[in-house]
Amino acid sequence: MNGPLLDDLHDQLRGEPTRRLAEYLDVSRDVATAATDVALRVLIGATHHAVQGDGGARALLGALEFDHRGVDPSNALATAIAGGARRDAVLDAILGEHRISTADGVATASGLDSVRADALLRALAPTLMAYLARRLFTPADADGATTPRATPDGLRAALAAEVEGMRGREPAEAMPHRDAIAGMDMPGLDDDGLGPLPVQTAEMRSPRPRL
Repeated sequence: MNGPLLDDLHDQLRGEPTRRLAEYLDVSRDVATAATDVALRVLIGATHHAVQGDGGARALLGALEFDHRGVDPSNALATAIAGGARRDAVLDAILGEHRISTADGVATASGLDSVRADALLRALAPTLMAYLARRLFTPADADGATTPRATPDGLRAALAAEVEGMRGREPAEAMPHRDAIAGMDMPGLDDDGLGPLPVQTAEMRSPRPRL
């Protein structure tokens, strides 16, 4: 897990998790893979924005440690697909009032309809949280020297580096509307469609949000 977060997440979701997502969304695997790429980029960008303040970074770090540490990302995805009660809470904590417009933007960029785009975001939000927890809390001697430090600054730096790195990486080849990601009409997203979203909800500002 020493590569870019986005690439590692795609590796985590390859195979059976993607098959489940495709079945859940009632789309082909290629469409599910491409739409997942769009949605993960947006969620990572939004999470990056949420940790800019020290309070937001500490709140998210606490949530990762107490609520998501030790959860396998693919299991988090399966739970969310099965209707896990907290999937909406996690997504709302990340996107807040921008949830509807974000789903619309992901739909435009991926070729999904807005209902499927929102369902995809709900499934991937807890998956991302589980992955970030694994990334931060895996000991460096087991995962390599590039493992982020499990501190607010470490979390902030890891997400900042990822957002910067995403700017130079193309969206998935299979995306039906691949060029649309460059012009996603979503509040707070820059011209690259990579975030951040202008959101820091009450849940993110609390000492330990339930994500």
